[in-house]
Amino acid sequence: MSLPKCPKCNSEYTYEDGSMYVCPECAHEWPQIAATAGEEQRVYKDAFGNVLADGDSVTVIKDLKVKGSSSVVKVGTKVKNIRLVDGDHDIDCKIDGIGAMQLKTEFVKKA
Repeated sequence: MSLPKCPKCNSEYTYEDGSMYVCPECAHEWPQIAATAGEEQRVYKDAFGNVLADGDSVTVIKDLKVKGSSSVVKVGTKVKNIRLVDGDHDIDCKIDGIGAMQLKTEFVKKA
């Protein structure tokens, strides 16, 4: 049985380590289950590369204009209990004083 190539750097020299595949060239690790199922679950990362999950709290790192309104989400605004979704925006959340919003992961950092 041949092992799959690394999804990150496309290296052929992957090896098994328990229930994970490991690439010795770029040190990328991924589960064997995802590779065998053919479906890879999307990983959401903030602006600094931290992995995000549903229910996390994040902080806004840039002033964001609210479309259709004159209000602005200021830098440092903490957003609690985020929900990750597929689409053009990655995060559904509620911001105090503004309401329901959709944000991109590139404008937040994990709190």
